[in-house]
Amino acid sequence: MASALQIFIFLPLIGFLISLIHPERDEKRISRTALVTVGVNLAGFVLFLAYWALRGFPTLELKDFVLFHTDSYEFYIDFLFDRITATYVLVGTFLTFMVLLYSRHYMHREAGYKRFFSTVLFFYAGYDMVVFSGNMETMFTGWEVLGITSFLLIAFYRDRYLPVKNAVKVFSIYRIGDVGLLLAMWMMHHLFHANVSFHMLEDRAFVLEHLQPHSLVGVFMALMILVAAAAKSAQLPFSSWLPRAMEGPTPSSAIFYGSLSVHIGVFLLLRTAPLWRDQPSVCLVVGLLGASTSIVATVIARSQSAIKSQIAYASIAQIGLIFIEIAAGFDALALVHFAGNAFLRTYQLLVSPSVVAYLIREQFYNFVPRQHHARWVLPKKFMYSLYMLSVREFDLDAFMYRRLWNPMKNLGRRLDFLTFWRVVGIFVPVYLLGLFLVYNREALPGAVTEILPVIFAAMAAVLVLKSFTERRRARMAWLLAILTHFWIALATSFNADFGFSESYLYLSGVALAGVVGLLCLRRLKHLEGDIDLDRFHGHCRQHPKIAFVFLLSCLCATGFPISPTFIGEDLMFAHIEEGQIGLAFLTSFSFVLVGLSIIRIYARVFLGPHAKSVYEVAYKSS
Repeated sequence: MASALQIFIFLPLIGFLISLIHPERDEKRISRTALVTVGVNLAGFVLFLAYWALRGFPTLELKDFVLFHTDSYEFYIDFLFDRITATYVLVGTFLTFMVLLYSRHYMHREAGYKRFFSTVLFFYAGYDMVVFSGNMETMFTGWEVLGITSFLLIAFYRDRYLPVKNAVKVFSIYRIGDVGLLLAMWMMHHLFHANVSFHMLEDRAFVLEHLQPHSLVGVFMALMILVAAAAKSAQLPFSSWLPRAMEGPTPSSAIFYGSLSVHIGVFLLLRTAPLWRDQPSVCLVVGLLGASTSIVATVIARSQSAIKSQIAYASIAQIGLIFIEIAAGFDALALVHFAGNAFLRTYQLLVSPSVVAYLIREQFYNFVPRQHHARWVLPKKFMYSLYMLSVREFDLDAFMYRRLWNPMKNLGRRLDFLTFWRVVGIFVPVYLLGLFLVYNREALPGAVTEILPVIFAAMAAVLVLKSFTERRRARMAWLLAILTHFWIALATSFNADFGFSESYLYLSGVALAGVVGLLCLRRLKHLEGDIDLDRFHGHCRQHPKIAFVFLLSCLCATGFPISPTFIGEDLMFAHIEEGQIGLAFLTSFSFVLVGLSIIRIYARVFLGPHAKSVYEVAYKSS
């Protein structure tokens, strides 16, 4: 019975691969492939659900295959099916089928018709991978798929400035969630000294045995999980990304940010609840975060003029209430609440264009001023101030820029003295010296061995900061981002139990991606001349093949699960020891900025308004 789970996971992936070979303009075959794939999955799952219910709702686990194995580490794909998975799969499959049915006519004659359906199918495959996941590594595989499909669908209208800019902004928040998940996985490896599954965590005695001697470790791990969940589900202080994500087509907004993707943070909390529910302080933090988000989002939603923004903040408020329910231990109520919120927001977003047209007509012919039947007891000055804050969305966007991104950019600008030849002259000799020390690490004093990983990780952070803030040379920014991975591998290699074969596995995907990406940029430079990063160029219009190959290189270089780099990133964290907090922080910081820097290069070179004036250019503001 457990082996049947593979069908529901791999069928969407097969449908996605089939959709790629259809001709661009054959709308019937494209939409039919998507509908048949999801429809068969839905019908098969309903039958499986009935059989599962007759068997008494057993918990099913399937350890499918091992991707990497050493004496101290095992990376394996594991699937789990229980009531949580059943709810998420049923809601997700039904809503995806309905949205695809709606999109068949809504997207008719759009230039990116095939691109839209293929991306939605890929998203659905990643969603299934997340909700069927039986361990953190399997979940992270689907988590990455959700992140890149979100970026592609927000930037669906890729010849416009605002969708592309907002897509990069949303991806930046997702990267913060990625690092939270990576740090939680890192600490779980050290806490349990093994790659544990979610099914093992349901053994309360097993969890308490490991948590009680390490209470601070448990708190840190729970907070990292909360950061990942808050970033994915748009809770404070990350709430401002959800309305910006509505720049994509209405059907993708409905399926991503109204119903499924935005509730993945809730799923993460439900899955990992056995890790933190016995810690009252963590439950209190989760509940307070949900309560504060609900209050702030409700106030903001009541002052928004755009209907999609109203729906987005209303959904954020409901997810905040679900966080409270999970913190209080009401998991069944949280699942019912998730299903209700997902169905309601999908319906609201799908009918929002019609509602806008209806209200515009009404305000011309049947407008009646609102009658205030109740008097506010709060002072008017307070109410006006609250209204202004709500219109400005509590400056959440500006807060993220002031407290997070701008300090990084300011640090990067101080590195403007690092030209290409200075980087070669300083960093290459130091790297060669580091390699010599790694191969002779047994002869080094213990104090030196402890400090060298932090020094090399700091140099990786310097390189990626320079890449992140580079405004001119695209090829230099690309090379610096690739070299950052090599410095991370060097920093981690000083640990005693680290094998060089693991570095080779990690860097093999990075090196190949780096070479291919550099060749793409070099070819584009030869054809177009200007590919500087000071503006959006939109070169995917004239060079779609180069854009596609470069996108694949970007995915490999950022640790997407199509190259060994994906396993390698987890390996790097697995070999960072529990006491190496500085090394863990610098490595996670570098991983965040590497992903942002690489996606920024792709967006500025290939997306946005075309650099040539012969094409129509959309306005910057919507």
